[in-house]
Amino acid sequence: MKRRDMLKLAALGAALLTTTALLSTGHAFAQDKKWKIGFSQVTTIEPWRAQFNKDIIAEAAKHPEVELIITDGEDKTEKQVADVENLIRQEVDALLVSPKESAGLTGVVQQAIDAKIPVFVLDRNVDTKDYTQFVGGDNKLIGRAAGEYAVELLGGKGKAAGNVVEIWGGMGTQPAHDRHDGFHEFTDKEPGIKYLLDQQSGDWKQDQAYNLMANALKTNEKIDLVYGHNDPMAYGAYLAAKDVGREKDIKFIGIDGLPNEGVQMVNKGELTATFTYVTPGAEGLRQAIKFLNGEKVEKTITLPTQKITKENAAQVLKDNGL
Repeated sequence: MKRRDMLKLAALGAALLTTTALLSTGHAFAQDKKWKIGFSQVTTIEPWRAQFNKDIIAEAAKHPEVELIITDGEDKTEKQVADVENLIRQEVDALLVSPKESAGLTGVVQQAIDAKIPVFVLDRNVDTKDYTQFVGGDNKLIGRAAGEYAVELLGGKGKAAGNVVEIWGGMGTQPAHDRHDGFHEFTDKEPGIKYLLDQQSGDWKQDQAYNLMANALKTNEKIDLVYGHNDPMAYGAYLAAKDVGREKDIKFIGIDGLPNEGVQMVNKGELTATFTYVTPGAEGLRQAIKFLNGEKVEKTITLPTQKITKENAAQVLKDNGL
């Protein structure tokens, strides 16, 4: 693709009020791209999402035949819907989408499918199975691992007891429900475990989790464990407890396990544990290219998880050059 054509496309994206990144390698301007792949990202503000974009951009750099267009939904369903509609109009060869909300993005994903665009759903699912492939972690499995570890921290199977604060991610997202359900498969078997909040959402954000925890601390003299559906929320709860001098009495469990975020927090003793939730960007792009080249792809690719505690956090940081 010529540089002037790329500038025209960027101008068109701006006119349509779509935050779009066109990514290419240096020598690509001298030749036309073989594939145009669109990626609709829900937001770029959260650390995990920033890493998500970093990973997919790094993978795209390995494929000079690919023009990758990234849009930023700015954490708004209506903005992300508009972004996907724009990518459909651009007639992308494949669409990668990581939805803000499962139900909210289903309609426009179906539009892409009806337009014969192969769709690869990343991280959060949609309410249709007509897509080409889903790539992401098994959130229920991660929730189970977190629940099993919580039972261990609170006294062990059959003996666990304590007051638990669970801070949900977005209530309209499947990962939040899966992380909740998996966790409770273990903790609900323990009559000594009590839950202090009734489905309180921090919307994946540290500041909202801080506020929820601050209120919980005011109304509950004893809190033994916090389960945040991601590391920023678990850390927000930790900060709230620290501000009133109660952080040493509470265990904090999170999910995501980014080396420069959750793993660092565990290594510093701020979080008790985190469970890795690998970003699906690089694998999603690899799968899309594989499909466009005529190869078969599986309906679902499940990414692995790992429990990070004080015992292995330093080694994980070392392995990641930190």
